[in-house]
Amino acid sequence: MATQTQLPDDFKCPISLEVMSDPVILSSGHTFDRASIQRWLDSGHRTCPITKLPLPEHPCLIPNHALRSLISNYTLVTPSKSQPCSHPQTLVSALTSPSSAIGTKLDSLTLLARLTKRDSSARRKLTESGAVPAVLKFIDSEDPVLQEKALPLLLNLSLDDDNKVGLVAEGVINRVVKILSVGSPDCRAIAATVITSLAVVEVNKATIGEYPDAIRALVGLLIAGKGREKKEAATALYAICSYADNRRRAIECGAVPILIGLSESGLERAMEVLGLLVKCKEGREEMMKVNGCVK
Repeated sequence: MATQTQLPDDFKCPISLEVMSDPVILSSGHTFDRASIQRWLDSGHRTCPITKLPLPEHPCLIPNHALRSLISNYTLVTPSKSQPCSHPQTLVSALTSPSSAIGTKLDSLTLLARLTKRDSSARRKLTESGAVPAVLKFIDSEDPVLQEKALPLLLNLSLDDDNKVGLVAEGVINRVVKILSVGSPDCRAIAATVITSLAVVEVNKATIGEYPDAIRALVGLLIAGKGREKKEAATALYAICSYADNRRRAIECGAVPILIGLSESGLERAMEVLGLLVKCKEGREEMMKVNGCVK
């Protein structure tokens, strides 16, 4: 039977990346969690976050009862793990204490990741407790097990808008870019998802693009990665290439022919990234160089 971490991607809101509790359909045909899309609209946006097509002045949010029922039923048959019995501050202390055994640190990372997966208040408290430097230390660890346990917790912390700019300032991008190149397949996929999450905040898109090798590493993952890695890398490129300067950077890294090949093999997100790259002159020129692109 599936676990919580194996819930289908279609259950997750494209904005928050969390499982939807109140899915609604936008006029563009895409589904979002009500709270996330309402924040998007309240911020003054009048385009679909996915297609970028214009929306009516007062967009209608239609409840997706079928999907909501499906998520509810799927969750009911999913075996729930026991809730962590330790107080979050105790777990943080175990992470930061030099005297804590490796096993204790691993258990603490696992429990904190489980605790922060859906609880935004827990994520805020963990950030305020000063745990971020400790988590980043484990991301840098030469121990692949510690790294694999720390990455899901980092992803959870990045889900809160209030954390996104701060995490970038703490040096998260350098760390996840390194993992994109040398991490395990699971770690590379999560690292790409972290970039997608951080890029929800507009200012981070420019910052991520300016980091040496960030876009190049994502393009490299499109070449060398497996199914999930390619999908997450393409999603991250889509997120950051809504910023115009990043489109040129992706083109310079050779993304166009790679994306065309992936779109022909059925990766829909690759075509969506091409839809952004075609908006600039350099992108159109590169596409015309690829045999069969117009066809």
